[in-house]
Amino acid sequence: KRNGTTTLFAALDILTGKAVGRHSKRHRHQELIEFLEQVEASMPAGKDIHVILDNYAAHKHEAVREWLSKRDRWQFHFTPTSCSWLNAVEGFFAKLACRRLRRGVHDSIEQLEKAIMDFIELHNGKEAKPFNWTASPEHHRRPAKRVLND
Repeated sequence: KRNGTTTLFAALDILTGKAVGRHSKRHRHQELIEFLEQVEASMPAGKDIHVILDNYAAHKHEAVREWLSKRDRWQFHFTPTSCSWLNAVEGFFAKLACRRLRRGVHDSIEQLEKAIMDFIELHNGKEAKPFNWTASPEHHRRPAKRVLND
């Protein structure tokens, strides 16, 4: 039984493996900007921030572009349409789903949000580690081999 849904804005620091999370009732540009402000406050001064986003309309809203234009250390990178997110992000959300959400019983949105934030706190405290990309760029540029069936 579903007792409601929540929007989770989440950022994964691939240098430490730690996550930043924030819940919202909606997923509009206003909520995204509030989350970006939270991320900025959590990052050390002087460090560049590269954000990988999907092509959701709120991510490309004029107010978001204006916010971004005032911050030199931020850079947005958009995934191609129908593209998979980075393995690190997918892995984090898979762990969240398997360990905290799947087969979980949440009698309210507040319980769901608390379960998610508890998971992020546990992850950051005990499991966070840097993400190491192991595939070379050449590996991703090679065309896939075509397999023919006889």
